[in-house]
Amino acid sequence: MPSKLATFAAVLGLTSSVLAADGLAGDGGGAARTAWDFSFTSIDGKPMPLSDFRGQVLLVVNTASFCGFTKQYKALQELHQKYAPQGFAVIGVPSNDFGAQEPKAAGEIKEFCEGMFGVEFPLTDKNVVSGDGAHPFYKWARDELGWMNAPKWNFHKYLVGRDGKLVTSFFSMTTPDADRLVSAVEAELRKPKVAAAAQ
Repeated sequence: MPSKLATFAAVLGLTSSVLAADGLAGDGGGAARTAWDFSFTSIDGKPMPLSDFRGQVLLVVNTASFCGFTKQYKALQELHQKYAPQGFAVIGVPSNDFGAQEPKAAGEIKEFCEGMFGVEFPLTDKNVVSGDGAHPFYKWARDELGWMNAPKWNFHKYLVGRDGKLVTSFFSMTTPDADRLVSAVEAELRKPKVAAAAQ
């Protein structure tokens, strides 16, 4: 009996080869295995390879300045600040994909986040996070966790473990201080760091 994914794909006219290929290519064009295979550009215009965060637990969040969820920046900063000493980081990925709610340029976004919410966690430059033009990290995440776990709005959250593998995702409505999100972060932080030889 066909799986639900296969049935859904058939309805959309997608072949299994399209599903397999979509979002798998990392920076080098090969099949990406972990988040460490991807790189962003920072909001300051500098290279921002996720491999720089190897061994840490990450919460990767697509953000926007004019969204009803924008106030989550405050709780994201508090989460980042509380757990950073244990090897945790929030990565903010500004995006204008949903409701055109991030129209600002990079410098304006940085000034807004730092001035309004005291954001100190790393921010990337603006990125597309949905559809065929999505950043490779987001294509990979969609493939790994499935279309239902892809961003449908601003402040969608992906949890990445110390090994660089995706753990789970949280929809926009799940606040950064929600018990289940905090518990998931703490559970990943309790796991041992990946040995240098295995990296």
